[in-house]
Amino acid sequence: MILTITMNPSVDISYPLNKLVINDINRVTNVKKTAGGKGLNVTRGIKYSGIPVLATGIIGGTTGQYIQKELDNDKIAYNFYVTQQESRNCIAILHEGNQTEILESGPVLDDQDVSVFFQHYQSLLSQSKVITISGSLPQGFPNDFYARLIAQANKHQIPVLLDSSGKVLLQTLRLKDKPFLIKPNKDELQQIIQMDIDANDPHSLMKAVSHPLLDNITYVIMSLGKNGAFARCHNRCYQISIPNINVVNPVGSGDVTLAGLAVSIHENENIEVMLKRAMTMGMLNAMESQTGFVNMNHFDKYFQKVTVTAMM
Repeated sequence: MILTITMNPSVDISYPLNKLVINDINRVTNVKKTAGGKGLNVTRGIKYSGIPVLATGIIGGTTGQYIQKELDNDKIAYNFYVTQQESRNCIAILHEGNQTEILESGPVLDDQDVSVFFQHYQSLLSQSKVITISGSLPQGFPNDFYARLIAQANKHQIPVLLDSSGKVLLQTLRLKDKPFLIKPNKDELQQIIQMDIDANDPHSLMKAVSHPLLDNITYVIMSLGKNGAFARCHNRCYQISIPNINVVNPVGSGDVTLAGLAVSIHENENIEVMLKRAMTMGMLNAMESQTGFVNMNHFDKYFQKVTVTAMM
């Protein structure tokens, strides 16, 4: 089973507009609401792939109840730590080919919540073969909390796939216990390693994913958007190229990419299949209007169009 962790889940609300008019009324007729947060998008991607998955994290209030209801509708198993604090809403305004996001910060929790959730997490490890951790921490949680989760998983030899950014990611990478895999995009990695990355220069890409800060991380997968990805798997680098697609809604594509990586590791697939699966899942999500949705009927067609080139 794959355990997905979403520490700061949300109700994701999508507002599609032909044009966003500032300082005026913008009416929306086609509003979409889903149980969101990066980790729940990962969860759906795993579910679509037919692999057993359990979602955990922290929820609360009426928003938390809505999240549980949506997961019930999707027949997704979950075991959350429930607080009295209200979970958050995240709004994406899709306009003129752009995406403007308004993100609530979410609940403010305390040391008691930190302790209780850590115990809750430990109780789930015996069921888990792979763990994914995605997104931000709730307010009140220390920046090294993901490192604590990883350390505990490493004791049980459970690989952890981490998709986070900023101070939380940096703090995690500086400590002893490393995640098995990280999946930053180019901008996120630039911020962490403090160097410019030229997406068109293989030498620059290889230098970035081989930075000393990333030592002892088995897989570093750097997302390059429409240009695919660049990866270091063990000590070898790979360029992953994807075909042109009709992008409808890119929200959640990186999360579903992580789902593909988790599925491959769970199933012990080889590196080429893992990278192709991950990119295919991300593309299929981007081609749909619903965040975190994948039409697996198109999987084989687009899987064949992804190319993986080992760098010398």
